[in-house]
Amino acid sequence: MLTIVMVEHILSLGQFITTEVAMELTTRQTDRTAGVLLGQACGDALGVPYEFSAPPVSDPEMRGGGLGPYAPGEWSDDTQMAVCIARVAATGADLGAPDALDQVAAAFLDWFDGGATDVGTQTRHVITTTLGGPGGGPLHAVMTDSASELYERTGRAAGNGALMRTAIVGLSALTNRDATAHNARAIAELTHADPLAGDSCVIWSELVRRAVLTGEIDAWGTLSLLPTERRGQWAQWVRDAIDDPEPKRHSHNGFTVVALQAALAAVVRANRSYDGPRAVRAGLNGAVLAGDDTDTVAAIAGGLLGALHGASSVPAEWRRIVHGWPGIRARDLVRLAVGTARGGLDDRRWPATGRMPYAGQGDAQRALAVPHPHDREVLIGTMADLARTRELGVDAVVSLCRLGTDDAPAAGVRPGDHVEMWLLDSERPEDNPHLDAVLDDAAATIESFRSEGKRVLVHCVAAQQRAPSVAARYAVRRGIPRHVAEADLKRALPRIRGAGLLWRTALGTEVPTATKGP
Repeated sequence: MLTIVMVEHILSLGQFITTEVAMELTTRQTDRTAGVLLGQACGDALGVPYEFSAPPVSDPEMRGGGLGPYAPGEWSDDTQMAVCIARVAATGADLGAPDALDQVAAAFLDWFDGGATDVGTQTRHVITTTLGGPGGGPLHAVMTDSASELYERTGRAAGNGALMRTAIVGLSALTNRDATAHNARAIAELTHADPLAGDSCVIWSELVRRAVLTGEIDAWGTLSLLPTERRGQWAQWVRDAIDDPEPKRHSHNGFTVVALQAALAAVVRANRSYDGPRAVRAGLNGAVLAGDDTDTVAAIAGGLLGALHGASSVPAEWRRIVHGWPGIRARDLVRLAVGTARGGLDDRRWPATGRMPYAGQGDAQRALAVPHPHDREVLIGTMADLARTRELGVDAVVSLCRLGTDDAPAAGVRPGDHVEMWLLDSERPEDNPHLDAVLDDAAATIESFRSEGKRVLVHCVAAQQRAPSVAARYAVRRGIPRHVAEADLKRALPRIRGAGLLWRTALGTEVPTATKGP
């Protein structure tokens, strides 16, 4: 049970009413939690090819290159530094405590020595000064002092390098907005001493926290967390981004304020026209098209878009290839984000357990692997079949249920060829808020694998609802009449449910709607 502090605000009067409401982290909140680092990383990788160069003439692509140079789908320092923070937060550490700040500072130094592919000017100066200094005192204090010295000497320390990594901090204290703000500013000040850098991180981390809990943007509610003397100026900056949400108006976005405006404009503009996967695509496209520091603005926007719309809204084609330092992929980002939100990873629960406890669930242990009646190189199976990929000659997998850390990638399957979809076997529309889009994305992923000549296993726990439903959508996309697809699949898989929300939606006989909220 989590106690969530819900805050209603009346900004113009400066009055705040706080009510504590006991609630559990819902399925949708877990989805949104999982989307934070994932959305950031995908935005980062989409922006990499266009950083400080001509923006794309059409939708951006994860084609690599940039200042790295980076491989296609590889994220840059924006997400690398966020991962440094997440690896500490996912242990259950209190990010605002001195020992945790020491761990984050040490992680930054290790990253700089062993993994940094690109380092911002201010961050580089602070880290090299910390490494070359006399030491003494807690590491986080030494690093913070180095940042303060740079600011006092130059008056220039409000770059976007703290803001770019702060989305994960929004998950560090979901029940406490003040603690979130404290954590955000403390971590920002490790490298960026200008108060505006800290302010921007407080705002963005709170936006993420609120989005995960409610699925909504509450930009005005963040301002009460700032010092009184700067609220008016920030209100004007936020209003400028929201009233005319055109990211291209904020192209000089190396400055933390302008970077926040560009990212916020991209998110607000997308949300006014779209929901779910379409909003994520539109928001990240807009962030990249803002130009200049494209990977950073898109990474910032992606963290909030993921918090608003969830991992279920991040396209599989992106999740399939996104990767980066320190040798991790999409599923690892989900694990770190959920671990942070839960106050630490628990190896007895998803997403940290080695194997999911499906053994007692009906046909989960029954080997099946039935060829799709309209494409025999697509096998419809169970968890038992996931353990038989070599035997089955499978070289690509689409998983439709939660997996343990030892389950993926499947034996003989490359990491990028094992895609996990966020799909629940539920009759509640709110559990699958983007059900039609997810079914379509899963079927499109099978099509993509097949176009590459791969043999595909599509499976859930027991092949009774999710896998047959995706198989039905795959058939419909191939032009098979709905009634034919339905009859053929029921004949090939006589034990499937063949009814219910997922099945009807897959066949196009129902389009579910889910309301916003927890």
